[in-house]
This record gives sequence, C-alpha cells and structure tokens, in this order.
Amino acid sequence: MVWRLQIGGQIIHTIKYADELVLLAKEGNVLQDTIEKLIVIGRCYGMETNVEKTKVMSTARKPFPVKIMIGQIQPEDVESFKCLCRTSTNGGRRTCEIKCRIGMAKASFNKKKTPFTGTLDLKLRKNLVK
Repeated sequence: MVWRLQIGGQIIHTIKYADELVLLAKEGNVLQDTIEKLIVIGRCYGMETNVEKTKVMSTARKPFPVKIMIGQIQPEDVESFKCLCRTSTNGGRRTCEIKCRIGMAKASFNKKKTPFTGTLDLKLRKNLVK
C-alpha cells in the first residue's frame, strides 16, 4: 500500500522540485517498484538516475534501515536531508529545523538592532519590540 499525502483533497504520491524528486511509500517493496518504473520511463526519454546523488530515508517514529537497490548499487541511507529550506529527519521530528530557524531569526534581528540600542526614547523602543 502506498503512503498517501493529501493536499487540497488530492492524493500525492510524489513531490517534484526543480531538479529533484521525492518518492513516498509505506513499504520498501512498493518504493522499490516505483523506483524501477521511474528508471524505465526515464530511459525512454533519455534520462538516467544518478545513483550517487540518490538517498533513502525512513521517516517512521522508530526509524529502520530501508534496503533499496538501483541496479547493483544500494543508495545511501541518511538520517536527514535538506530541501527547499526544510530539514526532514528520519524520526519525523523538526527540532533541528526549529533551532536553525531560531538562529536565522536571531542573526536577522542582530543586523537590525541599532534602532533598539540607539538614542531613541526608551518608551518608543519598547513599543518597537512589542
């Protein structure tokens, strides 16, 4: 059974980016079949899968290794990956992403802190912070 992501009432089996593709499946054998079909269809259009760039990740609460083969090569099993400014981890947690975003917000705030530490009236600075 394929894992189904539903957005706006539509079921999504793949997530496509500019030059990337994320395949979702509930079971390893379904994912293996999907990858094999993708490779066959890609070859019909003169495209090849770059196995060195291909990664596999389980997102279960208790992650388990996924055994997927592309030809005679097994893609790297990763614990996390970053795509479009989002970090996904194998446990499905967002702790790392939240810490990263807080760090980016602090850095951005520090770049603009002069109005808060300058010669403005204290009451005005308090209102700006609020």
